[in-house]
Amino acid sequence: MIRTLVDSAFQTGYLSVASEGLIRQVLTTKIYQPEDLVILADLWDAVRAGKVKREGSSDLTIELLKKFQID
Repeated sequence: MIRTLVDSAFQTGYLSVASEGLIRQVLTTKIYQPEDLVILADLWDAVRAGKVKREGSSDLTIELLKKFQID
């Protein structure tokens, strides 16, 4: 699921609120693979570089990514 969400963000240039919510849900329920954290790191780098824009303004997803050391 994470790969699909990340691929969509890269294709559209936007990380939707819905996608962020699903990513948060996957991370908090710990239903992910180690490679998911790698692609999330790529997405996080793209967001920080401005290549992918965030639709939402909540810092909750960012805090989760930091918790999983995707920074």
